[in-house]
Amino acid sequence: MNYWIVKQEPEDYAWSDFVADGKTAWTGVRNYQARNNLRAMGAGDKVFYYHSGEEKAIVGIARVEKAAYPDPTAKEGDWVAVDLRADKALAKPVALQAIKADPLLKNIALARNSRLSVSPIQAKEFSRIMALSEAGA
Repeated sequence: MNYWIVKQEPEDYAWSDFVADGKTAWTGVRNYQARNNLRAMGAGDKVFYYHSGEEKAIVGIARVEKAAYPDPTAKEGDWVAVDLRADKALAKPVALQAIKADPLLKNIALARNSRLSVSPIQAKEFSRIMALSEAGA
């Protein structure tokens, strides 16, 4: 199993919208590095849902329901989408500030390149973010 972070502006598609829908096609990614990350996702992988914009916090956990397939919103090019299913909200959101301040997390892609919309993390980093959430970071 692999672990990921996807980012979304809450004004465009908030965690609460995702939960209400239950699942979604993650489409519209037009960055080559993020596209390659989508391609690497496999069914069952765990995914943190990050609210960008003013909130800047990981707020929920999803899972990959369907691995990469051609993005139906792409008019041209070799873009892909994945299907995600909402699993659960975090006990407490984990702010980007807390992630950057944590020695175990300061080098993850989210902390180094906060513009990347889909990024991988390691299992130990996933566990650390979960622990921060439980502690109320």
